[in-house]
Amino acid sequence: MLKRTGIAALVLALMTMDAASAAVAALSAQDAAAPHIATAVADSRRPAEDVARDALRKPAEMLAFGEVQPGQRIADIRPEEGYFTRLFAPAVGETGRVYAFVPTRTATRETPLAEALAAAFSNVTPLAGALDAMSFPEPLDAVFMVQEYHDFHIPGFNTDVARMNRAVFDALKPGGVYVVIDHSGRAGTGATEVQTLHRIDGDFLKAEVEAAGFVFEAESDALRNPDDDRTINVFDEAIRGRTDQFVYRFRKPE
Repeated sequence: MLKRTGIAALVLALMTMDAASAAVAALSAQDAAAPHIATAVADSRRPAEDVARDALRKPAEMLAFGEVQPGQRIADIRPEEGYFTRLFAPAVGETGRVYAFVPTRTATRETPLAEALAAAFSNVTPLAGALDAMSFPEPLDAVFMVQEYHDFHIPGFNTDVARMNRAVFDALKPGGVYVVIDHSGRAGTGATEVQTLHRIDGDFLKAEVEAAGFVFEAESDALRNPDDDRTINVFDEAIRGRTDQFVYRFRKPE
């Protein structure tokens, strides 16, 4: 049985934890309301279908969590139709740069999409190449990989994921961030369901990224969905767009 002093200490610790969590939440909300982020979300060049997805994808919270700032150099890895590229471009502004990096495996279909993004935003540069040998014209402040990491474990991508993470590490400035958002797999499944369900175990991914030299810094619960039991394909209409997703921020040490 705990002594009174032990109970008091436990209560105080729990109160302190709650206060810290509230402070972090308040700070995140303040960051999400920053003018450059609000401007990006409200940008008139964003198509209606992007805006319609905002309630589920929470763009302001994602940009704030990724510490996106005006003037930064950001890589959007496999941007596909460009949902996040169209947010990054106005957020970093005219003095910033966004690299829309298309993997060689999907370049035939996706390079024209990246070129269209560059035509719409003067600060977007399309690039294509091997994921495990990617490089950029200048050091980066941030690399984002959104709902794509799991795919790079699929054999058809011919990607050495360990080398890919190291290439990201090398591309970043000291102190730069690597933000990975992906569909959550069940604990212990590793990368065994990346092709069948398009999901990956978050702890497995975390260990892979840390092995490249990154420090795991923070996680956002903004895209979590406890109603997703993580047993069905992410494209199944029963869960599509509403999957349980982890949002991780890793940092390259200074």
